[in-house]
Amino acid sequence: MEEEQQIIQRSKLELWGGLECTHNRVGDVYFCQMERNGHATRSDDLERFATLGIRTIRYPVLWERTAPNGIDRADWSWPDERLPRLRDLGIEPIAGLVHHGSGPPHTSLADPAFAEKLTEFAGAVAQRYPWIDYYTPVNEPLTTARFSGLYGIWYPHGRDDKTFVTTLLNQCRAVALSMKAIRKVNPKAKLVQTDDLGKSYSTPKMSGRADFYNERRWLAWDLLCGKVGPDHELWNYLIGTGIDKSQFLWFRDNPCPPDIIGANYYVTSERWLDERIERYPDRFVDRENGFADIEASRALATPTSGIGPLLQEVWDRYRLPIAITEVHIDTTREDQMRWLLEIWQAASQLRQHGVDVRAVTVWSLLGSYDWNTLVTQSNGYYEPGPFDMRSPQPRPTAVAALMKNLAHEQPVSHPVLHGQGWWRRQERFFCPPVATRAAATSLFKLDRRSAESIPNQPILITGANGTLGSAFARICEQRNLCHHLFTRKEMDIAVAASVEKAIEQYRPWAVINAGGYVRVDDAEHEIDQCFRENTIGPSVLADVCSRHGARLMTFSSDLVFDGGKQNPYHESDSVAPLNNYGKSKAEAEKRVLDRHSDSIVIRTSSFFGPWDNHNFVTLALRELTRGRPFLAARDLTVSPTYVPDLVHACLDLLIDGENGIWHLTNGRALTWAELALAATDVAGVDASRLEACSSNELNHTAMRPVYSALSSERAILLPPLNSALERYIKSRADSLKKEFPSQAVASR
Repeated sequence: MEEEQQIIQRSKLELWGGLECTHNRVGDVYFCQMERNGHATRSDDLERFATLGIRTIRYPVLWERTAPNGIDRADWSWPDERLPRLRDLGIEPIAGLVHHGSGPPHTSLADPAFAEKLTEFAGAVAQRYPWIDYYTPVNEPLTTARFSGLYGIWYPHGRDDKTFVTTLLNQCRAVALSMKAIRKVNPKAKLVQTDDLGKSYSTPKMSGRADFYNERRWLAWDLLCGKVGPDHELWNYLIGTGIDKSQFLWFRDNPCPPDIIGANYYVTSERWLDERIERYPDRFVDRENGFADIEASRALATPTSGIGPLLQEVWDRYRLPIAITEVHIDTTREDQMRWLLEIWQAASQLRQHGVDVRAVTVWSLLGSYDWNTLVTQSNGYYEPGPFDMRSPQPRPTAVAALMKNLAHEQPVSHPVLHGQGWWRRQERFFCPPVATRAAATSLFKLDRRSAESIPNQPILITGANGTLGSAFARICEQRNLCHHLFTRKEMDIAVAASVEKAIEQYRPWAVINAGGYVRVDDAEHEIDQCFRENTIGPSVLADVCSRHGARLMTFSSDLVFDGGKQNPYHESDSVAPLNNYGKSKAEAEKRVLDRHSDSIVIRTSSFFGPWDNHNFVTLALRELTRGRPFLAARDLTVSPTYVPDLVHACLDLLIDGENGIWHLTNGRALTWAELALAATDVAGVDASRLEACSSNELNHTAMRPVYSALSSERAILLPPLNSALERYIKSRADSLKKEFPSQAVASR
């Protein structure tokens, strides 16, 4: 045992990658992640993956896509192109054959012949690619059986224990038979068997159900290891489904233990069960059975210690090598990085104690789509990964940079890693926090030393008295990003000595210039003040930040354009401002990028948001709700921007280390009058007093471009306008109802 521990400690914890490739079926509709993320038609992704430093990847050779009409009519062109290329790049594939799928249309997980049919395909894959040594014939058989056979979410939409157990048996038998067929071709082929590594905690009253769930989670691995028989904890449950016991005992005669147990872990994997349903939001309540089932992180006052104790349980139960085969979280960029680092540290710590953890797999290299609805709808909900797919070509994020650090055993250094993730912060709760011994029973000392050793450098934010500056401070607080918000008196950005003093004092890693002169009409006669704040100030910031190695983000406007186009402006379009405000911003763009080329310049326009009472949308709704007339231009076209969306996207770009000019708006080109109408429609407010007028009637001093809508050739990062308006109305609904109780204000 001591020798084994020394071998583990001498070997290197590996970083693997994984491509989200779910090909699930709902009714007669198939949802294919590779069609959504573009990898189905984009082969140069493989070179991108290689830049991350990974040498192993979970990679799809999916049955449904390759041979939907049988082996005789299989189309091998896609894997024929990609698999040899992976080998040339020095990346070993773990071939996945079914990923949350149910097979081609002529079969299903409930088909008694499912296993034999998949085995035929597995044998054909091995014959064609005899050099592949690692396989996952079926991904997450237990999880897929729950979704397909017990919860009715995926095909064949079963909702009973018998269908659940049947689909589980069929998948596990398919794994065993497939590996047998593969090993006839390649005797050294290894099984990497994945499943969700979850655990349930509960109140004393719910302990029986929690104990059942905690035994059930092992079923797929237990079957493959030949552990299921009359002495198994769930034997009575299993044969109680009416399935003949011979189907379970078959695995004792035909064991196929994993060569590597693949443990998938998400923030939703650990659950809290509670019969006190009144404490919890409805979406977590099973009223039929009278209990709540919620993420433990959202309920327990003392957070669990995460993946460490769960991996120890796997090791104690099976004594087989382990890989963490999916690490991903749908959250802000810095918390994605914190999540990965926490799991990497847990794996490293376990190895020091003799647990044979081989690798950590960063999942969703290209992100994932619509997992917030368990891939039952195509709503376009996207979660970025190491690469962000919202650009014309996959764009590497800060997660990719962290992967490179880990793969090459380099120190992690990004300042945002200093803080803890939301799953350990006080604001995580969806209910009154539950104080319970359940969390304490799995305590595992987290090693935060490497993260806490990173200097706690802040982001400096200018514009404390403005809409944007205060929004950045608010969201940095929410995201646990160290920051300091400056008033103009505290730091005058147009005075180099003032900026130097602040930089020397706080040693920031980044500066966000969210202040400036914003009175477009007054700028026509307050030229010096406008240029001092909008041009000289950002130029000084660029000089000082460049000298100190701090990143800089500053803001420009759609008013740098003259309106001559009749389609949205892109970043590369030439500027030609019509007014002094636009001229000050255009000159600032040039000076900033000339002096500090790593700076980010954000062009945006037409703010609205929930935290100030003077933006156009708020004013329009207030006046129209009061039954007063409201004038809005019908001949000026803009692209509105929801401030919370803007700030989140800006912070992500800053953390990613991006530079240059970016256009960020909520996408839709419409006139001011159309924007007011869209807001009233979402809010359910009477728009009969809305008066669409000529911009001349508004008595503007400064010329405006008649068309200044923005789009982007770099990335579409903000959600659509309708989504933004719905969230804005929801956030404002309570205050509007209090102010105008007689009016109907929707909170959709």
